[in-house]
Amino acid sequence: MKKRNHSDKHSRWTTVAMSVCLTVFLPLTSVAQKQWTLDDCISYAMQNNITLKQAQLTKQSATEDRKQSQAALLPSLSASTNQSVGYRPWLDAGMTTVTNGTVNSKVVKTYYNGTYGINASWTVWNGNQNRNQVKVSELQEQQAELQMQETANSIQEKIAQLYVQILYMKEAISVNRQSLETSKKNEERGQQMVSVGKMSKADLAQLSAQRATDEYNLVEAESNLANYKLQLKQLLEITSTDEFDVATPLATDAAALQTIPSLMTVYEAALALRPEIKNTELALKQSEVQMKIAKAGNLPTVSLTGGVGTSTSSNGSNGWGLQMKTNFDASAGVGVSVPIFDQRKTKTAKAKAQLQYEQALLDQQNEQKQLYQTIEGYWLDANTNQQKFRAATATVESEQQSYDLLSEQFNLGLKNIVELMTGKTNLLQAQQNKLQSKYMAILNQQMLRFYQGEEMKI
Repeated sequence: MKKRNHSDKHSRWTTVAMSVCLTVFLPLTSVAQKQWTLDDCISYAMQNNITLKQAQLTKQSATEDRKQSQAALLPSLSASTNQSVGYRPWLDAGMTTVTNGTVNSKVVKTYYNGTYGINASWTVWNGNQNRNQVKVSELQEQQAELQMQETANSIQEKIAQLYVQILYMKEAISVNRQSLETSKKNEERGQQMVSVGKMSKADLAQLSAQRATDEYNLVEAESNLANYKLQLKQLLEITSTDEFDVATPLATDAAALQTIPSLMTVYEAALALRPEIKNTELALKQSEVQMKIAKAGNLPTVSLTGGVGTSTSSNGSNGWGLQMKTNFDASAGVGVSVPIFDQRKTKTAKAKAQLQYEQALLDQQNEQKQLYQTIEGYWLDANTNQQKFRAATATVESEQQSYDLLSEQFNLGLKNIVELMTGKTNLLQAQQNKLQSKYMAILNQQMLRFYQGEEMKI
């Protein structure tokens, strides 16, 4: 066989080392440069948000309560023992024994007793209070599950709102940068015109002030963007200091002009799907069961008891094993408890259960009203911003043409500085209005679809 030379070995190890470096460092680079989509943000929040984790713990606690109420239907069984030491200081008579013809008499003032027992009890019937309590705990478990879904929905809505705000601010920053570039060019033109005597220094100062204002607006927009990113990071429970940025989807103009579903269509779908509405329905069922539990306070309770036990004593003449056998006993019994006068406890419980039912009805009506108001708000905002977007689109085109014409006339000396600055301000305001109405229309349409049961998607 031909021997490999030193350069072949060196090349092979270099290749391996490069592969290891790429394997180790490329994932780190990709993580640092990750662009978070809306789906990424929601998925991450569902796993890490502290408020949602607390809701999950509440649901787990409700599950344990339900298991406990089910186990309460079974008999209870317990084992017990008691060991005691006694002392009789003034005891005169003792125990007499005969050993090998010799009579021995002994006074034992200290003695030991022991008892051993196994006891069982079972509530056979108590007006179905225990079985209805199981139903209550099952309903509470379902309510905790729905509460967890409510929390998740609320977090998703907040994420979507912040996400859209970030997208809006990104485009707003781009518009402000363009405006600043235009202001810089106007200022440079003004300086040239001042140098040839075609513009006064006062007019140039106005152009410089406009450029400074645009710089301030750009800094403010960048600050707002950083603030929205910080809020989103906090909602996602991201504590690292790494750069955080969201992916910019193609939020086209067509997305803002999509067909808006009707108000009643969204509301009817939400009534059937939203966890807050289902929660009120379960609250009504729970109140009905609580009324049955309260009424059972007037009914008798039947229970079974049983037990086995034995005892030992050092004062006995028999040994420990024989005492355990001879003292063994067993018992069984039936207990019936009939309420006669309970100091108005049952009557009060029934009255409170009725009040709880009426309160649950009012809570349901209020929740339905709030749901309708929320959907109506999103629906009105979606329609309003869609109309604003159409109008703002036309306004931007008109203001852009107007400003381009003003710039040409200004360069020819046909328009003054005030007219140029007014046209630029109008164009910038129209661009901002278009962006804001565009993203607000997209956000509110997405909210309407989310309340219909669709996933968040921008």
